[in-house]
Amino acid sequence: MDSSTSGKIVGLIKQRLTSELSPAHLEIVDESHLHSGHEGAGSGGGHYTVSIVSAAFEQMGLAHRHRLVYKALAGMVNREIHALALRTMTPSEWQNSPPPRGVSSS
Repeated sequence: MDSSTSGKIVGLIKQRLTSELSPAHLEIVDESHLHSGHEGAGSGGGHYTVSIVSAAFEQMGLAHRHRLVYKALAGMVNREIHALALRTMTPSEWQNSPPPRGVSSS
């Protein structure tokens, strides 16, 4: 997948998640380059990691949060998106959580 296509897909993911879940924080990382040669990479779908913080996740379990994200991205999964890793948090969880591995807190 070229960088132009990747950028368009990341933009569409951002647009849909912002529209549906009004996130306080949203980070989308295209990790497709790490999976070149992978069987699913041949279909053109990319591998993405999404970290999203939304008040919409309050009082929800992890599975329910993930269903909301997948619902927002309906029609893209198994097409533009081959694999999706999710980190879903409420604003209070995000405030109290340590940064992901490899990310400096300073």
